[in-house]
Amino acid sequence: MDTVQGASVNARDQIQKLKTRMGESIIGQERVIDRLLVGLLANGNLLVEGLPGLAKTRAIKALARNLEAAFSRIQFTPDLLPSDVTGTEVYHQVDGSGQFRFEPGPIFANIVLADEINRAPAKVQAALLEAMEERQVTVAGTTHRMEPLFMVMATQNPVEQEGTYPLPEAQMDRFLMHVLISYPSVDEEVEVIRLVRGEEIAASAGPQGEARAAIAQDAVFAARREIAAIHVAEAMERYMADLVAATRRPDAYSEDLARWIEIGASPRASLALDKCGRAEAWLAGRDYVDPQDVHAIVHEVLRHRLTLSFEAQGEGITPDRVIDEIVTQVALT
Repeated sequence: MDTVQGASVNARDQIQKLKTRMGESIIGQERVIDRLLVGLLANGNLLVEGLPGLAKTRAIKALARNLEAAFSRIQFTPDLLPSDVTGTEVYHQVDGSGQFRFEPGPIFANIVLADEINRAPAKVQAALLEAMEERQVTVAGTTHRMEPLFMVMATQNPVEQEGTYPLPEAQMDRFLMHVLISYPSVDEEVEVIRLVRGEEIAASAGPQGEARAAIAQDAVFAARREIAAIHVAEAMERYMADLVAATRRPDAYSEDLARWIEIGASPRASLALDKCGRAEAWLAGRDYVDPQDVHAIVHEVLRHRLTLSFEAQGEGITPDRVIDEIVTQVALT
C-alpha cells in the first residue's frame, strides 16, 4: 500500500498547515523545518546547531508560535543555576503560618527553547536530563510531571566558538536528533532581507485583522497515534539495528570505519531510527517504512552519538562522512 489507509485527514492537513506557516517565516531552511516536525511527531528532543545568526532560534519560535502550546525560552549563560531551569521551593508566609511552595521554572512549558545550551557549564546542562528523559522534575523530594506535550529544543553554537562547553555524552544521547543549519544561498539571503523588511513594515503599521488560530495540540496527538500504527517490516528492523551495530563493530565492515570510530552509538540510536523513520513515512503519506525514510534521518540520528578517534579528527573526518560510509557498507537483507 502506497498511502496511509484510514488516516485522519484533519491531522495530516493540520500538520501540513503548520509546516506551511513555518515556511513563511523561515527562508532556505526547508530541511530544518522538516526535522523540527519529525522531532515533534516522534515525541523527542532536538539539538539544533549552527553559527550565530542562522535562524536557529527563529525556526524554533516559528514552530511554537503556530502551535497551540505554552512556550518558554531559557538563555543559557555561564552564571545560570540549575534552579533557574527547574524551579525551586520558595517560603511563603500567610496568616501567621509559613510553608514552602514549589515555584515552577521555565522548563515547565510545552515547548522549551534552551538557547545556546553549550554556553552554560555541565551542572546546568545536567538540570535538563531528568526532564528530557523522564518527563518530570524532582525538587526537594517531590516529583513534578511535565505536560503531555513536552519538547526541548536546544540550540548550540559550534564548540570551537569561544566561551562554549561541549555537552556531556549522556546528555547528547538524550537528544533524538542533532540538526545542523548552514548558510543560505545568495538568492535565499535576498529573500530573507525582503521578509524581515516586510515584517518590520507590518509591525510598524500595527495589528492588521484577526490573528490566525494556532494549530491545536490534538492534531499532534492524533498524528502520533497514526504514526504508532505505521508498519515496520522485519527486514527494516534488522536494517536499522545493523546500521547502529556497524558503529560498534566497525572493523567488520571496513578498515576506514575501524580507524575512524572510537565509540559507537547506544541502543537509543536504534529506537530513534525507528521513531523518526515512522514519522518520516507518515509525512510522506505511506503506511510503511522503507529505506529512503531511514536514509532521510540517519545523519541527524547518529551524528551526535558517535565519538571519533583522534586519527579521524586529525584527518578532518566528520561524523557525516562516517555515516555516509556506514550507509554504503551496510546492506539491507
